[in-house]
Amino acid sequence: MSKEHAEVGAARTGSIEPEGLDLPMRDANNADVGASRERLRRKRLRGLAVVLGAPTAFLWWRILSGDPINFFQLPSIDPLILVPSLFFVLLAVVLLGQFAFTGRSPHVTYRPEQIETRLADVKGIDAVKEDVVRSLNLFLAHKTFASEMGGTPRRGLLFEGAPGTGKTYLAKAMANEAGVPFLFVSGTSFQSMFYGATAKKIRSYFKALRKAARQEGGAIGFIEEIDAIAMARGGLSTTAMPGVARATHGMSTLNCGGLTGLPAGYAHAAGSITHPTTMSEGVGGVVNELLVQMQSFDEPTGMQKVQSKMVDRLNLYLPPHRQLRRPQPPSTNVLLIAATNRADNLDPALLRPGRFDRRLTFELPAKAGRRTLIDHFLATKAHVPELDDDERRDALAGVTQGYTPVMIEHLFDEALVNAVRRGVKAMCWADVEKARLVEEVGMGQPVAYTDHEKRLIATHEAGHATVAWLVAPERRLEVLTIIKRREALGMLAHGDRDDVYTRSRAEMTALIQIAMGGQCAEEIFFGDVSTGPGGDLLYATNVAAEMIGSCGMVDTLVSYAAIQNSAFSDTNIVGRVLTDAEGRARVEELLQKQKVVVAGLLESNQHLVAALRDALIDRHELIGSEITDILTTAQLAGPGPDVIDLRHNLSARPLDPPV
Repeated sequence: MSKEHAEVGAARTGSIEPEGLDLPMRDANNADVGASRERLRRKRLRGLAVVLGAPTAFLWWRILSGDPINFFQLPSIDPLILVPSLFFVLLAVVLLGQFAFTGRSPHVTYRPEQIETRLADVKGIDAVKEDVVRSLNLFLAHKTFASEMGGTPRRGLLFEGAPGTGKTYLAKAMANEAGVPFLFVSGTSFQSMFYGATAKKIRSYFKALRKAARQEGGAIGFIEEIDAIAMARGGLSTTAMPGVARATHGMSTLNCGGLTGLPAGYAHAAGSITHPTTMSEGVGGVVNELLVQMQSFDEPTGMQKVQSKMVDRLNLYLPPHRQLRRPQPPSTNVLLIAATNRADNLDPALLRPGRFDRRLTFELPAKAGRRTLIDHFLATKAHVPELDDDERRDALAGVTQGYTPVMIEHLFDEALVNAVRRGVKAMCWADVEKARLVEEVGMGQPVAYTDHEKRLIATHEAGHATVAWLVAPERRLEVLTIIKRREALGMLAHGDRDDVYTRSRAEMTALIQIAMGGQCAEEIFFGDVSTGPGGDLLYATNVAAEMIGSCGMVDTLVSYAAIQNSAFSDTNIVGRVLTDAEGRARVEELLQKQKVVVAGLLESNQHLVAALRDALIDRHELIGSEITDILTTAQLAGPGPDVIDLRHNLSARPLDPPV
C-alpha cells in the first residue's frame, strides 16, 4: 500500500502514521485529550446555565410579583466616604499615570504634505537612489507582489554610511513620494531612566506604526541612529577597513608638515575583533524587544484580539465540527527604515531577511556626483557669474574629494559668510577657496617666529613641496604655508587630481619620499634636524608598514592581517609589523633607503627649495598655482649663486627648535 493510501486509511480509523514512526499516532479528537475536552465543554455549559439561570429566575420572580428592580436608581453615599475615596482614586491615577506617560512613543508624525523633500532633490547618490526606488515600488504594489507573484514584501531597509551622506534626507523623500505618513524617531529618544520603559516605548512606536499603516494604507517608519538601542548583545564588534585605502586614499588633503605633529591615518586591524562587555538585563531586553516587534507587523488589532477571545470562549462550548474561525489579522503595509554610522556593531539578528531585508551603503559621492551637487546647491545660492563657468565647477568638484553632500552645502554657506564680510551679497571663487582652506587645514593663527625659526620652517615645508613636485607630478599642490593652522606650525596640503581607489607601489613610495622631504631639507641647509620631522616620520612609518604588512610591496608576501589569537591580534597592521623583529627591520630599511633617494634629489635641486623658501618667508602662504609657478620659474632659471648654505651659522648659534 502506498504512503498516501496509508495516511488516508489511518485518518479514517482515527490514527495517522507519521513518516519515520513505527507506531501510528492517535487522532487527538478520539484520544483521551479529545474526551477530556468534550467533558470539560459540557461542564462549562452546565455551569453557564446555573450562572445565568439563577439571576434570570430571580428577576422574573420580582417582575411577576410586581416589585421589579430599578437599575437607574443610584444609592445615596455619605460625602464623608465619597470625598476620601475620590482623593485616593485621584492619587492612584497620578502615580500610575506617570508610568503610563513614560511609555508613550516618542515619534513625530509627518504627513506627506509636510515634507518638501522629493526624490528629484536627492543628488550625488544615484546607485543607492536606484535601489530605493525599486524598494518603494514594491512598497506601493505590495498586494500584487504578495498575492499574484507570491513574493514577500520588504519590511526593512538599513541605511549605513558616514554622517552627512543623505540617509535621513532620502528617507523623507521616500515618504513624500509614497504619500503615506512618516513616523520619525531617534534611537536615543527611546531610552529612559525607568526600568522597562524603553521596551514599552518601542512597543508603543510599533503599535503607532501599525495603526497608521492600517488607517492610511501604508506607513514608513524611520529610526535615526538605531545603534543607540540595537548594539550586539554579545559585545561590540569592530570590522576593519582596507588598510591602504584608509591610510592614504581616505585623506583628501595630506598634511605632510608641521613641527608639532602630523595628522596621519592609521591602519585598522584586519578581521572582526569582539571586545567582551557586561550588558545589563535591561539593555539586552531592549534589543530582544526590538527583534520581537520587527516581526509584529501582521499582529491582530485590538478589536480582533477581543473577538478572538470571544471566539475561543464560544468554541469551548461547541463540538469540533461546529468550531468558529478566529478573525484573520490584516496584512499591514509597513516599511521600516533605520540609519546608522556603525552597522557592523548592530546585533546580527537584526540583519537577517524578514527584519532588515536590504542593507544600503551610502558612499561618499564621486567627482560626477559632487559636480551634480554643486549645480544643485548653486541654483539656490547667490553667486557671481564667475561660478557659472563649467571649468570652475569641474575644478571645484575635483578639489572636494571626500566631501559629503552636507559638507558641500556647508562650504557654500561659509563662502556666503565670507561674501557678507566683504560687504557684498554674492559669493565669488575667492570666497569659496578661502572657505575650503579654513575647513580643510584650519584657520590661520599668526605666530611671532624668530628669524631663525621662520627660515627653518620655510625650508622644511619647501622641501616637502619640492619633492612632491618632482616625484609625484600627478598630485595637486594646494597650500604651502608657514602660518600656524591647528596643531601644525607649517604644512603642505596636497591631494590627488582625480578620485583614486587603489595605489601602486610607486605611488606609496612617493608618499614616503614626500614625507622625508622636510627632514632632508633641514639636513642639507642647516646640517642638523629639528623636532619638525616627528609627524613626517609617523606618517612615513605608517605607509611603510602598510606596504610591508598588508600589500606585499616589498620583499615579503606574508600578510600580518592574518595573525589571529596572539598577543598582537588586537593591534592594527602597523603595530603588528613593528612588534615583529623582521617586519621592523624591513620598515627601517625601506625608510632609510627612501631618505637617501630624497637627499640626493634635493642636493641636486637646492635652487628649487631656496626659491620656495624665500617666497614663503616673503608671503607666508602660497596657494595652488602660486607654488607650481615658483617651481617652474626656478627650474627654468637653473641653479644660481642665490642658494645659501646656512650651516656656517650653526657654530655661532645652536639650533633652537620651536616647542
